[in-house]
Amino acid sequence: MEWGSTAVKGTTGVGSVIQEPEKEVDLHKTINDLKAQVAALKKKVANLQCDSKPPVKQLQDKTSKKTKQKPQRPFDFGRFHKRHIALRIAYLGWDYHGFAAQENIDSTIEYHLFEALQKTKLIKDRPSSNYSRCGRTDKGVSAFGQVITLDVRTNLHEGVGIIIKDTALTKPVKDGEAKEINFITILNRVLPSEIRVLAWCPVEPSFSARFNCKYRTYKYFFPKGNLDIEVMRKAAIKLLGEHDYRNFCKMDVANGVVTFTRKILSIDIQPLDDCQYGFQMYEVTVSGFAFLYHQVRCMVAILFMIGQHKEEPEIIDELLDVSKHPCKPQYSMAAEGPLVLYDCGFDGVNWIYDDDNYEQNIRLLQSTWTSHAIRATVVKRMLDGLDVALVSESKETTTTGSTGSTDEKLVPWRDCRERICKQNERLTLGLPSSTHQPLLKRKVGESLEDRIAHFAKKGRGVGSKRRKWTDDSQSGSSTSQLNDRNEGLKEDCSTENIKME
Repeated sequence: MEWGSTAVKGTTGVGSVIQEPEKEVDLHKTINDLKAQVAALKKKVANLQCDSKPPVKQLQDKTSKKTKQKPQRPFDFGRFHKRHIALRIAYLGWDYHGFAAQENIDSTIEYHLFEALQKTKLIKDRPSSNYSRCGRTDKGVSAFGQVITLDVRTNLHEGVGIIIKDTALTKPVKDGEAKEINFITILNRVLPSEIRVLAWCPVEPSFSARFNCKYRTYKYFFPKGNLDIEVMRKAAIKLLGEHDYRNFCKMDVANGVVTFTRKILSIDIQPLDDCQYGFQMYEVTVSGFAFLYHQVRCMVAILFMIGQHKEEPEIIDELLDVSKHPCKPQYSMAAEGPLVLYDCGFDGVNWIYDDDNYEQNIRLLQSTWTSHAIRATVVKRMLDGLDVALVSESKETTTTGSTGSTDEKLVPWRDCRERICKQNERLTLGLPSSTHQPLLKRKVGESLEDRIAHFAKKGRGVGSKRRKWTDDSQSGSSTSQLNDRNEGLKEDCSTENIKME
């Protein structure tokens, strides 16, 4: 190879080395020169990196300076007085694991309520909020009128429910100038769309959503299907009054429930529309002071059996006679989806509504209704199409296939077949049975005495499953007061209580 004909190029402006053609070059000298130039360039690059930052890094730093915020100071709850208020809440519980908070589960109504209350700085935490709830609803159960009471921060220094704190900085203002926090709006902004605060009311600090409740009303919605509504009404009347309902509930001895006497104030079954052929919707409305675990769903299940003529109305009398039937027959209760805690009644509570937020709640529920109504209409039109399908008058021909005769008469299905009205078939849990075994001939569960003995034998005792989330520790009442007011009742007075293991 002839090096005299090769050109070696460096970096322009840093010390390029060019071998002119036809000129003798010392190879070793050229290599050393190049090495020296490379070292010099590396040193220059290193100096540049130390003196200035790359353009991209500079841009990132400028951006971060704009978005960088000072550390947020902890919210000082001591600066505010507290106010004891009641909140009226509605929720669609179909996709939630019940109302009451549970450990390791965040898909409960209470979980989201306290998330919102703490996010909006209305409360510091649950234990210090003097919290009470009117009742617990089970997984999948909804509510139109759930009520809770608790202490929240307030802008005011006087008024109903105000709890004065010496450390508060709220200054007295002239009459008419004080403006309370808009509890409804700020909570609904951060709550899931299925959970809405409808109204609020200031109440005395001693007021309890649980103990001051005068009655609770539940509704259960269902299609008529093949039910005999009149015979159901006749049977429902037998449930009125004060009875031992142990055969109409799930025994909850583990949580301390050993008395099953409750009082039903009213019960009624009324239509909601005038649809035909089993599609007419009805509602069972039942009111009482307090309810047992799964009581409403068990009562509805029995009424369904009576409405289908699988049981006689007198079965109610039999099941209420606990001296004759101390053990509950085994039967499936009604599904949870149609059950709603409709109302909780109180004396002296005048709910305050926010007009703008109320309109937003209406629009939101209308949107939800539209979505479900459209789906229901699509399915209904499919059923209508099946009703008018042309089939042979002979059921045998339809089953075995057409005879091919041109004289064969085809008529709409609904005109030559017995109409099917099984819309309510899936409202009882479990698979439908082809044959019905009378309730009084079925296997029965343990008696109350057996259940108590069962827990005593294990050394756990009645009430050993008391939950960590309880109203007792947060209601603002002493233990003795709670025991006096709750004697013979379950820890909560709701129909659908969540079992907390």
